Amino acid sequence: MQPGDASAVDADPWSPLRQTTFRALWLAVLVGNIGTWVHDVAAAWVMAETTSSPLMVAAVQSATTLPVVLFALVAGTLADSIDRRRYLILAQLWMLSVATLLALLAQLDMLGPWSLLALTFALGTGAAMAMPAQAAIMPELVPRPQLASAISLNSAGMNIARSIGPAIGGVILAQAGPALAFALNALSFVGVILVLWRWQPVKIAPDLPRESFVVGLRAGIRFAWQAPVFQSVLAKAITFFLFASAIPALLPVLVRSELAAGPGTFGLLLGCIGIGAVGGTLLLPRLRRNHDGDALVLVATLACALATIGVACTRSTLLIGLLLLVFGSGWITVLSSLQVAAQLSVPGWVRARALSLYIMVFALGMALGSLAWGALAQRMGVTIALATAALGAANMALVARRFRLGASELLDFTPSAHWPQPLAVEPPAHERGPVMVIIEYNIANEDRSRFLALGRELGRTRRRDGAIDWHLVEDISQPGIWLEYFLVPTWLQHLRQHHRTTADDQRLQQQLRDLHRGQRAPRVRHFIGDGKHAAAMAPHEHPEPAA
Repeated sequence: MQPGDASAVDADPWSPLRQTTFRALWLAVLVGNIGTWVHDVAAAWVMAETTSSPLMVAAVQSATTLPVVLFALVAGTLADSIDRRRYLILAQLWMLSVATLLALLAQLDMLGPWSLLALTFALGTGAAMAMPAQAAIMPELVPRPQLASAISLNSAGMNIARSIGPAIGGVILAQAGPALAFALNALSFVGVILVLWRWQPVKIAPDLPRESFVVGLRAGIRFAWQAPVFQSVLAKAITFFLFASAIPALLPVLVRSELAAGPGTFGLLLGCIGIGAVGGTLLLPRLRRNHDGDALVLVATLACALATIGVACTRSTLLIGLLLLVFGSGWITVLSSLQVAAQLSVPGWVRARALSLYIMVFALGMALGSLAWGALAQRMGVTIALATAALGAANMALVARRFRLGASELLDFTPSAHWPQPLAVEPPAHERGPVMVIIEYNIANEDRSRFLALGRELGRTRRRDGAIDWHLVEDISQPGIWLEYFLVPTWLQHLRQHHRTTADDQRLQQQLRDLHRGQRAPRVRHFIGDGKHAAAMAPHEHPEPAA
């Protein structure tokens, strides 16, 4: 498949369900998400009944999302370093234990506002630790052409749960109380545990030792710092979720204080968001064929803003329900578009860490937004808070147009393995370093500008894959002779660079090779220090153009 092949995003929307493991996990996660929504309705309503503070009610959502901000990057680093299947099972067992404790405390009438927040935070911690690994295994469950459809189906599953989970939660709350709602959430984790237990992913023995936690964490941050397309995903995410969080954060207060309604109405209105999202999911494959991700995100964000200001201005339950259908459709369009772009804009070696940054930004927007809109509602009222959020969302949608998602569909991170192994008299020890790689080019004066432009792009890929320093310099005694050099801390990390080369990198380096004058390829040399901070360096010649 070529970069930008439409099949990467326009596959049959139902095709991933033909993959047995994906189908089983999708169904199990659907049940788990229903349980989560039952919990969320119960927790928000218990807090609304226990306290009259909009800030405390909004804090329930923040307690769910704040752990993602705090732990997602840690979770992503772990998920790229250890067995993801076992890791996910442990995370699900943790959430099962916390949900069970929550149900027991509710049954014993020992659940107060702060213990509710603490246990909701603990549940959110389990979810935060699981999210990056769960997102990263997606390419292991479906082929690449089905990836966009798989992400849309996951979004559909979440919103089917959003459609029926709140209604179920509202009925259970009204008829049986919060203890049963929390207990059902605990049971909902069992299915995911069983599917993961039975799943046997293909294991590929690594050629190199696993990265340590600290090295892996730095590598993930470094990649994000040098990946402009992925940065666009993060920018659009924070500008949307910071303002879109107002509706889920303030809906319990709106229903109880402004509509004078009960948990049943609250559950039904949340269900309207879910129904709108499911409808949006069904339309997405057709929309993607005719519009790029940037246009979809812009229009969907403006639709959410209009729905939010509509909710702020009416007290008709029916009209609010209709507006929430629009909000749900816009929400899923933005969420799915960003998730597809995030998956396509990162290579496999750093996928969980990069996706954890996306998840962290999503959660940060939700957590900060929830607290901000809750605090504003407490001071100025729900109407002012929702209207302010709507205006902010519309303005930021226009500002965020400068960040482009469309380039993600053109990226090709297929491993190329085109760098040959450097020749050495004796293979250096893995921990030996630093390593300096020098490549010599001979460039005609008329090609200088293009060479420098391509060189800057190459420097970004060198840093992205592990270089701590990179420069391109010209010999003043022989104009046209250019040296590219970069530093890597250890020999092992340079070997990792060899494993991280992609088809895009190969094309870029071939373009530079084509500008090089002479029949011989650019000369590549490796110099390595005697130790971690050694100044002495010994050269190693490279047989072919690579690094």
